[in-house]
Amino acid sequence: MKHAILTTIFCVFAVTGAMAQEADQAHGTLNPDEMTWQSMLQRAEQGKTGMVLCSMGYALTKSGDHGSARTLFRNCANDGYTGAMTWMSQLDGNGLGAAYNPDAAAEWDRRAAELGDPVGKFNYGIALMRGHGVAQDEALGQQLVDEAALEGLKVAQRLQNASYDLDEVTPDADNWRYTPLF
Repeated sequence: MKHAILTTIFCVFAVTGAMAQEADQAHGTLNPDEMTWQSMLQRAEQGKTGMVLCSMGYALTKSGDHGSARTLFRNCANDGYTGAMTWMSQLDGNGLGAAYNPDAAAEWDRRAAELGDPVGKFNYGIALMRGHGVAQDEALGQQLVDEAALEGLKVAQRLQNASYDLDEVTPDADNWRYTPLF
């Protein structure tokens, strides 16, 4: 009798376990790992984006994991998140997680500017004024800085008030970097 009861209990557990496994396969993972770095990076590697996921790139960059931040920001930038575009520019412009690439940095800022992002306008404006990563065009650069200032970007207003003296917004110790190479 004990043997029959144990066998019945075992069968019930086996069937219940199989049903739960089928339910997981049919309905996805129950109670998935959602807010860990690993889950964020896994989603980024799958090409997924979203506001929360894209914001994780900032924390990754600040923690020094520039390679992972680049994966997140690149996906988000390619999906139209302008903040991610300006972060990609920052990473490329400083050689973080990849080789220093002023051309790529300017291109990310150009894309953000074209989508109306004031930080993208400001950054691309400065790149144009310097001729850094893009052909020099001071007039267009100042126009973009003016647009960013009109949209309320304080650093753009500061640059306007300094008569577009770039030393006002970047340290003069960086001037060696911005000398045109052509």
